[in-house]
Amino acid sequence: MNDFTASMPAPVAQAGATGQGRTQNIAGTRERWRMSLEARALVLVTAALVAVGLAVLYSASALQAVSENRAGHYYVLRQAVGVALGAIAFVVLAKVDAERFKALAWPIMIVSLILMAAVFLPGMNRGNIGGSRRYLLGGSLQPSEFAKFAVLIWTPMLLVKKGERVRELGKGIMPFVVVIGALVVLALLEPDISVAITYCVLMAVLLFVGGARIAHFMLFGVVGLMLIGVEAARNPYIRNRVQTYMAVGQSTEAPPDNPRDQQYQSLLAVGSGGLLGVGFSQGNQQRGWLPLAFNDFIGSIVGEELGFVGLAGVTVAFALYGWLGFRIARQARSPFLALVAIGLTFTTVFTAFVHLGVVIRLLPNTGLTLPFVSYGRSNLLLTLAMTGILVNIGSQRERVYGVTATDPLTPGGA
Repeated sequence: MNDFTASMPAPVAQAGATGQGRTQNIAGTRERWRMSLEARALVLVTAALVAVGLAVLYSASALQAVSENRAGHYYVLRQAVGVALGAIAFVVLAKVDAERFKALAWPIMIVSLILMAAVFLPGMNRGNIGGSRRYLLGGSLQPSEFAKFAVLIWTPMLLVKKGERVRELGKGIMPFVVVIGALVVLALLEPDISVAITYCVLMAVLLFVGGARIAHFMLFGVVGLMLIGVEAARNPYIRNRVQTYMAVGQSTEAPPDNPRDQQYQSLLAVGSGGLLGVGFSQGNQQRGWLPLAFNDFIGSIVGEELGFVGLAGVTVAFALYGWLGFRIARQARSPFLALVAIGLTFTTVFTAFVHLGVVIRLLPNTGLTLPFVSYGRSNLLLTLAMTGILVNIGSQRERVYGVTATDPLTPGGA
C-alpha cells in the first residue's frame, strides 16, 4: 500500500487497494479538498469576527446614517453585501489550488500598478475623503487594498524563483525594491502613509523568511528611515500625525476630525467601557464625538460597549487567527505556499494589532481598519478572499470513491 492510499480513510483505502481497474468502475469517484483541523478552526474564528463586526458596525454607524438622512441600517446593509461577496470569494478560493497563483503573480502585480496609478486620472478618483485619492468607481474600489494581495503573491513567487540568489544585493534584492517601491511611491502620492509602510513591512517580512541577508535589511532600514524623515519634514500630513501623537490632552482648537482629537476621544471611549462595557448600542462616542467611529476607530466602540472583556476577546481572536495561520504555513504543500500563508496571516494580524494599538494610543493614528470588523467592502472582500486561500493551503487534495463521495455520514464523505 503506497503513501497516498495509506493516508486515506478506511473505506477509501480499501477501494484504492483493489486496483485501478476496479476503482474506475465505482460510481461517484471524485476529488476534493479536505480541510485540516487548523483550517476548520480558522473558518470558525473568521465567522465569529465577521458576526461581531456586523453587530458592532450597526451600533457604531446607525446614528451617522440617520444624520445623513439615511436609514439606520444603511452602512451595515452595505457591509452585509460585502460579506456576501466575500463569502463567495472565500468558498471559491478555498476550493482552488492556491499553487495556481504562482503563474498569475506578474499579471496581478501589473494590474495593481495600473489601478494604483488610475486614481490620479481626472474623473477617476471620485468618492475620496479628506482630499486623498484612494478610490475608484465612486468609492467602491480601493486599489491599494488589492495591491496588498499583489505583494503577497508576487514576492513569494520571485523568492522561490530566485532561490539562493536572494542573498545577493543587485540581482537578488533590487528587483523587489524597484517593484514594491513603485507601489510605495504611488501610495505616498495618494497620500496613504499607513499603506505605504504596510507594503514595506510585508516585503521585509517575506524577504527575511525567504533567506535574505540581515545586512541588506539594515542598509535599506537606514535608507528608509532617512526617506521617512525627509518626507515627514516636507509633508504636513505626516508631520501633523507625528505632532498630534506626541501631544497630550485634547486640542480644543482643532476640528472634530483632527487625529489628536480622535485618539483623545478613543481613550475616553475605552476608559468609560470599564470591564464589561456600557452595553450594546449604549455608547456615546458614535453620537458624533468620535469621527470615523465605524471605520478607523471601530475598536474604540468595541472597548466602550463591550468593555475590556470585549476588546480582549477580539485581540485573542486575532492572536488565534495568527497561530492557526502560521501552523498552516508550517504544513504547506510547497515553499511558495508556505511563504504565501505567512504573508496572508501576517497581513491580517499586523493590521489588526496596529488598529488596536492606535485605539489605546500605543501608536499614532495610522488610518488602518480592523479586519472583518471595520466598515469597508474592499477590505472585507479582500480579507475574506485571503482567508479562503489560507484555508486551501491548509487543505489536502484527496480522492473519494463510491458512496463515500456523496454520503455525508460516511467517514471521508462530503
